[in-house]
Amino acid sequence: MTNKNVEEIENEEVELSEVVNDLSFFMPGAAEEVEEVERFVSKRFKDKKGNVIPFRFKPITTTRIDELEKLHTVPIYSGSRRRKTGEKVDQSRFIAHIAVESTIYPNFKSAELRKAYGEQDPIEIAKKMLHVGGEYSEWLQVANEINGFDDSLEDLEETAKN
Repeated sequence: MTNKNVEEIENEEVELSEVVNDLSFFMPGAAEEVEEVERFVSKRFKDKKGNVIPFRFKPITTTRIDELEKLHTVPIYSGSRRRKTGEKVDQSRFIAHIAVESTIYPNFKSAELRKAYGEQDPIEIAKKMLHVGGEYSEWLQVANEINGFDDSLEDLEETAKN
């Protein structure tokens, strides 16, 4: 190794050290704003020109996800006296509720869709609307993805490299 290479490595280590210790990157307002994402969930919904209409999604906050988890936590009873022995999260309702909250368009909570599908529960509206095999699960998968639940450590490392 030449003196120049050693010097370059030392300079890179100093720069890396400064970045590692700089907390300004994590201060309120420093993070990029989350943006809406368009994804195709079904090929069946088309505009007047025959183009498939994408759904629009936006990630929800961690606080809201925590609220939804509590909302969908149900007690577990056992024994002859039906004593409460614990709790569990109703995963299917929890994941579907995250998808409803993350979907901007179509708005499954809209009065117009509730009336049209004869349902008050937005999750049931989504099930009726996305009734063809794979559509409902694709919708859930996209919502999970945009909320970061499908990001693996390798994906995050790859993003950091770029």
